[in-house]
Amino acid sequence: MAKKRSSSGGNPSRRSLGRARDAASIPLPPPRHEMSDGYGSLLDELKRTIASERVRVVLAANSAMVLLYWDIGQTILERQQQQGWGAKVIDRLSADLREAFPDMSGLSARNLKYMRAFAQAWPDRAIVQQAAAQIPWFHNCILLDKLGNAEERLWYVQKTLENGWSRNILAMQISGQLHLRSGRAISNFQAVLPPPDSDLAVQAFKDPYLFDFLGTADPRREREVEQALIEQVEKLLLELGQGFAFVGRQMTLEVGDEDFVIDLLFYHYRLRRFVVVELKAVPFDPAFVGKLNLYLSAVDDLLKQPDDGPTIGLLLCRGKQHVAVEYALRGMTQPLGVADWETQLVNKLPESLAGSLPTVEQLEAELSAAETATQPTKRKPIRKPATGRPRKGRQGEA
Repeated sequence: MAKKRSSSGGNPSRRSLGRARDAASIPLPPPRHEMSDGYGSLLDELKRTIASERVRVVLAANSAMVLLYWDIGQTILERQQQQGWGAKVIDRLSADLREAFPDMSGLSARNLKYMRAFAQAWPDRAIVQQAAAQIPWFHNCILLDKLGNAEERLWYVQKTLENGWSRNILAMQISGQLHLRSGRAISNFQAVLPPPDSDLAVQAFKDPYLFDFLGTADPRREREVEQALIEQVEKLLLELGQGFAFVGRQMTLEVGDEDFVIDLLFYHYRLRRFVVVELKAVPFDPAFVGKLNLYLSAVDDLLKQPDDGPTIGLLLCRGKQHVAVEYALRGMTQPLGVADWETQLVNKLPESLAGSLPTVEQLEAELSAAETATQPTKRKPIRKPATGRPRKGRQGEA
């Protein structure tokens, strides 16, 4: 994806990979040993600040979601008390809410029952905002399942934040009755930010309910799939390809005032040409060819040597059923300038390249097999509990 970048004017002292043009370059950072003595401390300070702010922002969003869940649960409680609603109303609510918000995975009937139990266990919204909303939703589900005492729940919320406990550690500490062994009650709750590298922070960043709530789940999942594909393809080409040499991954390409990212770049020393790999976690779109053509042109213009052949493109798109692979070859016989070369997708490699590059069928088969091997085993569906109380075990599951 292209990102706009403010123009800073030409800087002849900047390092770049290959040649640098006025409007295009592949920048390289200077060596660390050339930095001043204070650079290390500056870097550490900025890393701590960024990590801390990321956790703060995620937990702020989490707090808003947990408070929303409390509001939903409280509304259900009030209507059930006032109008005598039964448990079947929750099933109807779940179906209608999921139809209205199909991208939110936290609106299952089971999770709505957790929301109701959550509002019943924490009747004071101010306390929820101060305490329970500071930890992830699945942590709160564990507290609902395992503790019936409000003071004990508050104690474990405090300790969870102080220590950055994961869900499993929280459940283990409750089972071990840590609150009894410590002998101290919480008299004044202190809202603290968990350590950025704690298990709690890691789980908050991966909470599917939270990112569905924010509407950012699909881009995040797409990027995670792309990163996994990049790792698979990098390993696969080095194993299958006879002559592939790794050059770089996630390489920044500056073109005018925009930044682009080349997923993978190889050099094939038998074919004497570069190979650009572009990966997409979505089905094929013709617009991808235009982006790949830009990368091929840039590599030819900035990196290609006089005796190198034209750069080859490899486009991989993850569809619903399998990973689709296409080679992009650019006019290798016409003596045309880089800007005039045409990119074409081909189903079969020409004979001059077939013996040195893995075939489309080979790549698709290997990548699909690797993807199947890494998919988690599907679990049997859990039967819904007969009562209105959420079933213990797998917390907050849609």
